[in-house]
Amino acid sequence: MLDGAWWPRSRDLEAELPSLLAVLDPLWGRITRVTVNPVHWPVVPHKVPVAGHVVKVGWFLAEQDPHELLLLSYRVGRWNLLVVPPQTTPVSAAWLMAAASDPLGMATASRLMEEAALLRTVAETDRAVEAVWDSEGGHMVRDPASRPRIPAATAAERMFAVAGVTPVGRTGVPADAPGPPPN
Repeated sequence: MLDGAWWPRSRDLEAELPSLLAVLDPLWGRITRVTVNPVHWPVVPHKVPVAGHVVKVGWFLAEQDPHELLLLSYRVGRWNLLVVPPQTTPVSAAWLMAAASDPLGMATASRLMEEAALLRTVAETDRAVEAVWDSEGGHMVRDPASRPRIPAATAAERMFAVAGVTPVGRTGVPADAPGPPPN
């Protein structure tokens, strides 16, 4: 189970860990050890200085989820954090952090990353479909051959339409007047 999430600014573990640990030390007690899966971290330092002490950093390739950071503290014990990739959009990061912090959540870090990717794909597909819908005037595409033919307007009808005038029939009554012309 995950206890929360962390969204670092980069994949530089030596630069990112001190600020995270400096915030968590007063809340959880002194963090003594951190482990990661090196798949997403180009360099894993052995030790990181944090607020007057040194935190040991280790890694496990097969035993640890590649999207997870494990923190150990004397007071709190063990905390598993989802690592939100630095390049993640704010919307996806917010969803991932909320999902990782859900006390009823049972998903692993990798499973949450898969769900976020699926949600992004669905959202992108929805946006593409909506763009097509909008570009077609908000109606479904039909075969151009099956569209109803619109009768061509005469030059006089077009002129009246442009001028906003109702054409008058031969009897002097507007063409769209109800009933037969009076006698």
